[in-house]
Amino acid sequence: MQSSNGRPRGGGSGHESPAENHEGHDLTPAEATGKVRYHDPWYDALASGWGESDAAGVPALEVPAARREDEVRAMRAADVYREVQRSAAFQEVRGRYLRFVVPATVVFFTWYVAYVVTATTAPGFMARPVAGAVNVGMVAGLGQFLTTFLLTWAYARHARLRRDRAALELRWDTQELTRGIRGGTS
Repeated sequence: MQSSNGRPRGGGSGHESPAENHEGHDLTPAEATGKVRYHDPWYDALASGWGESDAAGVPALEVPAARREDEVRAMRAADVYREVQRSAAFQEVRGRYLRFVVPATVVFFTWYVAYVVTATTAPGFMARPVAGAVNVGMVAGLGQFLTTFLLTWAYARHARLRRDRAALELRWDTQELTRGIRGGTS
């Protein structure tokens, strides 16, 4: 049987390991002795300090924390986000959002619970015919779908007209401030 590079695989002449099938591959000491070991820098970095030892039996050294400079930048970035959160523009966007979402949620949830409670406690009322085979329960159920679509449309319209532009300006301001912290890099 042959591999994709044209060399025999398996029952060829002599002992071959999968690592020996690669052209230009230098064997590590572990591979030369017949033990195939692949070097994985992510494994070595993550596993160090977890009670494992290196090849000489010496416990691996702990990896030093590489986050010191990043933590300083993150703290400064966190300060930028806190500053933006405290700004009047952010509070206005948040207030507009809450002034729409809270009443809409209360009204829709009340309408939904009223539908479910009425359907379970007053089946005679829900079975009352409206037009032909269509009854009050069917009209109310379709009304649930209709109000869902209307609420979605109203939310999207409110966001587009009252919040999106201000939120986009806040986003740009925040990005400019954090870009300045990182030294002008993105």
